[in-house]
Amino acid sequence: MRRILTTAVLVSCIAVSVLAQRAPANHWVATWTTAVVARPAVLPPAAPAAAPPPNAPAPPPPPITPNNQTLREIVHTSIGGSRARVVFANTFGTSAMNIGGASIAVRDKDAAIVPASVRKLTVNGSAAFRIPAGATVLTDAVDLQVPARADLAIDVFVPDDLGSAPSLITFHNGANQTSYASAPGNHVGEAVMDGGAITRSWFLLSRVEVAAARGVGAVAAFGDSITDGTRSTPDTNNRWPDHLARRLGTTFAVMNVAIAGNRVLTEGNAPGGFGGNAGINALARFDRDVLAQPGVTHVVVMEGINDIGAAQAAVEDLIAAHRQLVERAHARGLRIYGATLTPYEGAAYFTPEGEAKRKALNQWIRTSGMYDAVIDFEAVIRDPSAPAKMRAEFDSGDHLHPNDAGYKAMGESVDLALFKSGS
Repeated sequence: MRRILTTAVLVSCIAVSVLAQRAPANHWVATWTTAVVARPAVLPPAAPAAAPPPNAPAPPPPPITPNNQTLREIVHTSIGGSRARVVFANTFGTSAMNIGGASIAVRDKDAAIVPASVRKLTVNGSAAFRIPAGATVLTDAVDLQVPARADLAIDVFVPDDLGSAPSLITFHNGANQTSYASAPGNHVGEAVMDGGAITRSWFLLSRVEVAAARGVGAVAAFGDSITDGTRSTPDTNNRWPDHLARRLGTTFAVMNVAIAGNRVLTEGNAPGGFGGNAGINALARFDRDVLAQPGVTHVVVMEGINDIGAAQAAVEDLIAAHRQLVERAHARGLRIYGATLTPYEGAAYFTPEGEAKRKALNQWIRTSGMYDAVIDFEAVIRDPSAPAKMRAEFDSGDHLHPNDAGYKAMGESVDLALFKSGS
């Protein structure tokens, strides 16, 4: 009997030891995220540029197609952590993507990085790796003190000419952040990246995760160009989710998973964009861009104006789609908040019929009780004397997108009590 008991205790101890080894050692949270879309590898000839609207920001640099180059992609963290890992994406590619090397570092300024912070990235121990068609890869974790609300530089060496293949390129257009492409060759981890070109797109990059304290959560800001920060000043982190991240401090990461031109129900192209760069519809991308994010606890949804303005969608269909988003978030135990759509009279696709739909959708968001709470961005942005219009001091000039002051007002209007423990 004693031998049986001893054996049982030994087996129990081994089982506990194995379970302890399998238990996650880190609480991974996405400190920075973007929602990826598709771009043709070979771009069509550029159409003649139309006259920019009043007060329009400077046009972005011309698009690039990586070819035997190292991309130095600049991202801005929300929270800090003691370890880091990166997710590279070939989500829309139809062939495998070769990566010749990658690294992560703290950015110094412009294309320079802090040399002591450079950490080479590997996948399953290998410095060079392939991303299968339609797939993502998660790098091995590295020890790195990642600062909160700071710039990181993610280097990725693309040895092949992406323009020589018919595959789509996975990227995020309109990043409002300057990144860099090197002169030919592998320049991963070099202190300064000379030559090459600049870009305001993120290529093959999905998110950066950090090992955070156990109580840290994450907010996914899910939407279209107004959440993506279109017409905010590049390189200043003036999107409304950026302002929310500053206010939340170290307790919550903020993940911007918005896409300019995106719609809830259908696909469409952002004005002047490439085929597909407005992303697949919100219902189709919700699992990948929200539910699969590590550490996500809360969602803010602000989407539907492109369905109303560009696609003339029925408000009943939009309400049904919003219900689906809420149900799917609740099924994963997430809190989900509905943000009202901001005024747009004077925008290129404004119509009185569309305005009636916007008001009806906002009324449903405010009164249905479907969302766990309402973030009333319309009340912040609208002109009290002309409620269908944006306040002049918040208008970027196209009457649809706020300027930096408008985005700041939106981010500062969010009630932080919505993100307290138990909320």
